[in-house]
Amino acid sequence: MSRTDPRDAPEAMAASTAPAGLADRLNDAAPLLFVLLWSSSFLGTRIGLRHMSPLWFVALRMILASAIMVAAMTALRQPLFRGRGSLSRIMWMHCAVIGVTTQALLLMTAHVAMTHTEAAPIALIQTLNPLLSALLAWPLLGERLRISQIAGLFLGFAGVLLILGVKALNSRAEVPGLLATVGGVCALSGGTLYFRRFCRDIPPMPAATAQFIASAFACTGSAMVLETFWTDWNPGAFEGIAWNTVAVSIGGMALYS
Repeated sequence: MSRTDPRDAPEAMAASTAPAGLADRLNDAAPLLFVLLWSSSFLGTRIGLRHMSPLWFVALRMILASAIMVAAMTALRQPLFRGRGSLSRIMWMHCAVIGVTTQALLLMTAHVAMTHTEAAPIALIQTLNPLLSALLAWPLLGERLRISQIAGLFLGFAGVLLILGVKALNSRAEVPGLLATVGGVCALSGGTLYFRRFCRDIPPMPAATAQFIASAFACTGSAMVLETFWTDWNPGAFEGIAWNTVAVSIGGMALYS
């Protein structure tokens, strides 16, 4: 019978805790990385919208994201439509709701608004999402808030609304776009709460794939009905689509999967 040298115990313990420590650091860094990716999407969008109509810009992004996710699912031999482990019809429905609310509506309203206003007010409006989600989680999910949290929420809302009110007074032509963006953020918050209620137990990769597919159908249909496709075929449009798809959509999904 072999015996373990007591002197090897600290080395074995250090080796076993090293991966866990790295995973913890990556988990701690995930929110910051997500914010950086999210922020970079405004630059890619601003460049891309100079060379392509907004709804088709979003639609092509969602189509590309869907194709990448389906290819990844196929390569990993994970069933999506049929077979053991695939999503049921009710799971597909729930994921479709999430995809349309948290991606399609949010992105389409923001991209159309960015053709009429600067990126900064759009980004500021989208920061309302965690505040609105936390506020709505109280009556809808029963998650109680402390007095200090409630005060912080109202201060956050007041600050954002004050800045946007000043912006609207200076340029009333931007008001429709700003209001549309608010609607997109409301859809995002509703979708976030819907996810927490119905989709928390769905495997992340099939769920994300289904969301992208549903969003691609919604965005493409909206673009076909509401917009005439236009592009000057400048590489900037397709570089923006590629960055927002691979780094922001796929990368953001990977951070929280």
